Amino acid sequence: MQRKFVLPIVVLWAAVTASAANPETKSGNFKTSDGVRLHYLEAGSGPSIVFVPGWTMPAWIWQDQIRYFAGHYHVVALDPRSQADSEKVSEGNFPERRARDIKELVDELKLGPVVLVGWSLAVSDLLTYAEEFGGNNIKAYALVDGFAWDKIDPQFFVAIAGFYRQIQINRPDFTEKFVRSMYKKQQPENYIQRIIKVSLQMPSDSAIAASVSAVARPDWRPAIAKIDRPVLITCQEGTKPMAADLIKSMIPSARVETFPTAGHALFVDDADHFNSVLEDFIQHPPGQ
Repeated sequence: MQRKFVLPIVVLWAAVTASAANPETKSGNFKTSDGVRLHYLEAGSGPSIVFVPGWTMPAWIWQDQIRYFAGHYHVVALDPRSQADSEKVSEGNFPERRARDIKELVDELKLGPVVLVGWSLAVSDLLTYAEEFGGNNIKAYALVDGFAWDKIDPQFFVAIAGFYRQIQINRPDFTEKFVRSMYKKQQPENYIQRIIKVSLQMPSDSAIAASVSAVARPDWRPAIAKIDRPVLITCQEGTKPMAADLIKSMIPSARVETFPTAGHALFVDDADHFNSVLEDFIQHPPGQ
């Protein structure tokens, strides 16, 4: 009689295991205090992690991290204002408002204490978050290949001005080159085309405003000085001076990990390594 139940039990156990390994990802929306509808993806349960993508990018670019961490964590990935499936607006595309958007997401979903993970432009949003709101409800910050300086390099500013001109002259051509430049490793063409399409959904004026307001800040030291939680910095080897050196000098306990074989989207190019580093950081935060 017992043998008759072996197969159903095995099948049920396999189904439960598969469900735990691949938690359902749900879409959600909330309204900010200035009336803007923001979209997010949500999966899993447990301690909270919020992923914020970079300039013009969607929440789902973190798909490898959502799959990996949702087995043991409550994972939320945000579409920042004017990006992807969030409402496109002409106002509020600057770090202080975008930082408030993140705080309101954390408060709305009651996520604290939360690990905030920001990539590229979102690094400025997280630094601003620390400056504006402090470490309440924050467990740690993970800063992914962004920038933080104490003075602007004039050559960089000239280059970024040319960057904005290209956006205005031929946005589709610029966007295709920009997206392809984010990766060092070959990505499926259908994936690249999806990223290009969603990047173009952010209105050009909003895209330029979001970038200008972040890169034009001459000195990030006051924001860095407000960080009172563990910090992880992941970056390319070539971007380490801009991404990590100032923060490390001000926060000696900050952990810095370089990714020599990955591009700007290093969490895609080298997802397994990135996930391993981030999980180890969460479980063993420096300075604690």
